[in-house]
Amino acid sequence: CVWCPDWPVVVARRAAPMVTAHPVAVMERGRRGLVVRAASREARAEGVTRGLRRREAEARCPGLTVLDVDLAAEARAFEAVARATELITPGVVLERPGVLTFPTRGPARYFGGDDPLGRRVLTAFDEIGVGDARVGVADGPFAAGLAARRAPPGGVSVVAPGDTPAFLAPWPVAVLDDVELTTLLRRLGLAQLGDFCLLYTSDAADDLTR
Repeated sequence: CVWCPDWPVVVARRAAPMVTAHPVAVMERGRRGLVVRAASREARAEGVTRGLRRREAEARCPGLTVLDVDLAAEARAFEAVARATELITPGVVLERPGVLTFPTRGPARYFGGDDPLGRRVLTAFDEIGVGDARVGVADGPFAAGLAARRAPPGGVSVVAPGDTPAFLAPWPVAVLDDVELTTLLRRLGLAQLGDFCLLYTSDAADDLTR
């Protein structure tokens, strides 16, 4: 999995370079009005988080620059990232702007392993001006996405084959990105993915590694 953090912010700053050094929040319209879709590192340091209403975000971060989301621009910009990846490996899947996945078995053999493959992909991104990208490798796209979150900026994080269940176990259930399911699991006292998998034996663990 290749993850480009804060992709909406990256694209918005390209369109408005005068705010590059300012804390930025990209807004989208939700059921509660304008809410934060993505926030820059500077804005997050002041407590601006995804889903926060505009007024509260501005109260937490004086001087916050608010920009409107441009989904079409985000998609167009990420197509360049996908094309750069396709020159290295086949089977690229665009999960959403900022995230793509691909199988590593064949390409990793060619490049000498998962880590060298990931670093070759990151080099290609540097060449097209995508500075902060991270690569994660694991059994299945979900676990690979979490491995990418664990990777340092511009780095690669590889979970060895067969180690994915142990890698997933300590992650909070919130990473499932399903509010209703997460709320239910917490009420049941299941705070981590490992707790969830134990409740449903091997079936849940198999689902998470697909």
